[in-house]
Amino acid sequence: MARFELKLPKMGESVAEATITSWLKEVGDTIELDEAVLEIATDKVDSEVPSEVDGVLVEKFFNVDDVVQVGQVLAIIETEEDGDSSSSSFVKVKEAEEVPSETMSQVQETVTAAQETVSSISSSENRFYSPLVKNIAKEEGISQQELDAIKGTGKDGRVTKNDILDFIENKNSNKQPVSQPIIKETIQPVKAVETIKVEKAPVISSGEDEIIEMTRMGKIIAHHMVESVQTSAHVQSFIEADVTKIWQWRLKVKDAFAKREGENLTFTPIFMEAVAKALRDFPMMNISIQGDTIIKKKNVNLGMAASLADGNLIVPVIKNADQLNLVGMTKQVNDLANRARANKLKPDEIQGGTYTVTNVGTFGSIMGTPIINQPQVGILALGAIRKVPAVIETPEGDFIGIRYKMFLSHSYDHRVVNGALGGQFVKAVKDYLEAWDVNREI
Repeated sequence: MARFELKLPKMGESVAEATITSWLKEVGDTIELDEAVLEIATDKVDSEVPSEVDGVLVEKFFNVDDVVQVGQVLAIIETEEDGDSSSSSFVKVKEAEEVPSETMSQVQETVTAAQETVSSISSSENRFYSPLVKNIAKEEGISQQELDAIKGTGKDGRVTKNDILDFIENKNSNKQPVSQPIIKETIQPVKAVETIKVEKAPVISSGEDEIIEMTRMGKIIAHHMVESVQTSAHVQSFIEADVTKIWQWRLKVKDAFAKREGENLTFTPIFMEAVAKALRDFPMMNISIQGDTIIKKKNVNLGMAASLADGNLIVPVIKNADQLNLVGMTKQVNDLANRARANKLKPDEIQGGTYTVTNVGTFGSIMGTPIINQPQVGILALGAIRKVPAVIETPEGDFIGIRYKMFLSHSYDHRVVNGALGGQFVKAVKDYLEAWDVNREI
């Protein structure tokens, strides 16, 4: 027997701890490899922690609602292996009851061969191969170059058993079944299957009314919103932008863009590009407050508020947004938005924002007064684009024409951002939008 330590996995550079929300297994329960043992929460993202071994849960060290640091031991799983099974790379023979007794000697020979031959395939600093994958590669004549070219679907792009078997099947023209070694890898690096769970709140009837308990995410958002209002002195500046040029330009290029890039070109990445440029022009909007000190951020990391199916919001972050061209910005916006709706964001992808943009126009609002996403000092609300009559100034005189316009609503922290800076910043965003080049290539 051996005792395996199940530890809280690393979930990103900026995530140091998590809260246990539920235990899915109890002491005495049998656990299979990769089966979820418990659920954890980091701010807005929920995760499952799977087992790395087959065994029995014999000890739990934390209770629900306990806060655990990354790397701490969560539980002990007893396996049928001899010795210490805390290592993340060893080969395990199938249990005796699964292998006929007359073939046990062949099993042992296979294991020995695996241990002797895996050195012909080597792992690198950027690519790790498990003993099982190495042995399959050796048995099937897969070269190091071919193995390095396989796209891995495991943790951090790791090549799994299924990945290499699929490669072999596709490689063989006769599509004959691939002979699999009768050994299996039982320990893999801890992986947290990142999900953002849409919790169903229990409903309790009270006469003709319904009492609905807030979800965990709803409680977190409510707490953050109240805390932000109590922390920051919110002030708003509003400005109207004429986005007729952008409307017409996008209409002209969006089909060709979709055909070439395989991405839909929405207005959002165009607006995000303008905001990123304005933040470079006014770096004192790209700051945070810590006590009585101001932290001036080097990177422009734009938060992008996204609506979830249950009505809650989450804010994925576009890192180094000012360094992206419009194609890169579009891909980032679409990817984060799609994975937010599919509950597939990682903890790191909602951390580290320096300024936030929210599109209230999606729901038909022409303007709004958004609450600052702490510890940032500003947030910009994009209103709905409207087709309106407007006065157009020309050298020949003024006339009335149809234009596409929208309101930009800028909320900022008046403790460190005065009205001049707050107004100049949103004016810079407007100027970038109105100065759009209708002949721009993309």
